Amino acid sequence: MADPAPHPRTRLDDNFASPLRFSLLATLGDGIELDFATLREILQCADSPLSKAISHLQAAGYATARKASLGGRQRTWVHSTREGRDAFAGHLQALREIVAQGGGATI
Repeated sequence: MADPAPHPRTRLDDNFASPLRFSLLATLGDGIELDFATLREILQCADSPLSKAISHLQAAGYATARKASLGGRQRTWVHSTREGRDAFAGHLQALREIVAQGGGATI
């Protein structure tokens, strides 16, 4: 008898275990680059947690940040990487499979 396929939870990415990191990468879709203040407003969070989430995703290779001046003020701009978008898509697929195995509604 062949071993059953591993449960989809084994494909969940721990980099998205934080609701803020999950929401951040969901916000940074393909080709979207947003500045820190806009992300803070969209995600309704304080500076420190957002900064930590960005740093975590950068360390994982899932996002990049760049500094640029706009209107004489230094701003941080953030966008997702191809690796990050692929990891996020895989994470979402694993969630869908977990829900399907449980007989629940699909997401």
